[in-house]
Amino acid sequence: MRVAIALSGGMDSLRAAWLLKEAGHEVVAFHMRLPTFGSVDAFEADPQRESNLWALAHRLDIPLFVVDCREIFLQKVIDPFLQAYAEGLTPNPCVVCNPGIKFGYLLQQALKAGADKLATGHYVRLGVPERPGGRYALLSGLDARKDQSYFLYGLRQEQLAYALFPLGKETKESTRLWARTHGFDPLIPEESQEICFIASGDYRRFVQEHWPQAALHAEGPVRDASGAYIGRHKGLYLYTVGQRRGIDIPSTAPYYVLALDPKTNTLWVGRSQDLLASEALVAQVNWVSVDPPMEPVRAFVRLRHQHRPAPAWIHPQANGTVCVRFDVPQRAVTPGQAAVFYDGNTVLGGGVLQKKPMEP
Repeated sequence: MRVAIALSGGMDSLRAAWLLKEAGHEVVAFHMRLPTFGSVDAFEADPQRESNLWALAHRLDIPLFVVDCREIFLQKVIDPFLQAYAEGLTPNPCVVCNPGIKFGYLLQQALKAGADKLATGHYVRLGVPERPGGRYALLSGLDARKDQSYFLYGLRQEQLAYALFPLGKETKESTRLWARTHGFDPLIPEESQEICFIASGDYRRFVQEHWPQAALHAEGPVRDASGAYIGRHKGLYLYTVGQRRGIDIPSTAPYYVLALDPKTNTLWVGRSQDLLASEALVAQVNWVSVDPPMEPVRAFVRLRHQHRPAPAWIHPQANGTVCVRFDVPQRAVTPGQAAVFYDGNTVLGGGVLQKKPMEP
């Protein structure tokens, strides 16, 4: 096949391209040019980075196309990222980028250029339908420490039909060894942080610089779980549910962030036990590997990338949301983050954790 590889310049996408070539495919590299804030001008190309990309493509002996994704990334990823903080949420931009940009806009460009498939360096696996008209399944990678299925729950069936994941059965250690053995180390940058478009990794500063209201409405009241006023906070965007550091209110026991209310600019805090939740509401649900269920579903639910999936019942609601009821209450269920549902290694689906009203 003619396979487009989403080439970031990191070792994972490089090895994926190498494996595709070894399998006999015609491989073409597509690099997404994204805005990067905090290094060079966000909408100027980084000459050193792109020079490295051309060198890597030359070493792989594959053609390279640079696709300008800056404007669409701003609209679909960065603007919603800032809006989420304005609403007192803690967003995960990767779960928006993968279906919207990588397997959205970039896939469209690859198909226009004659590609049959789009491959990425994600550590996940793809289950192919056993019969015509069956569903593709998204499966966790064999390397449990590197599994990235959490970030891909938003992919739709028509996107999975064009997807390839060459690293699904590989490990991160084998990829590092491959990079050293083949002399790619000098050309490979350090692993990117989770928020790829913020060069410094300081999301708080980014929000402050690109969302002026953050500074205008910085200070506000801090209330405990009983509703009592106990101090002032420095801006809701500086906090997330479960956070302990930065509250700076003297007490005999530590306070933790319980909720953020932008309507009243209130930071709600409480004790460690107050962070436990027996259920969660999840919206914007995408059922990726199975048809949308009509009855409650038994699953394991991951609330953060590094969260150990917790057993729960998934109860579909009439409006398309689901209510997750955990067997054991979970700590720091954070609105804005993704909740992803698993049956063994299969990603059933996932969605975005919703807020609950905070009442004393």
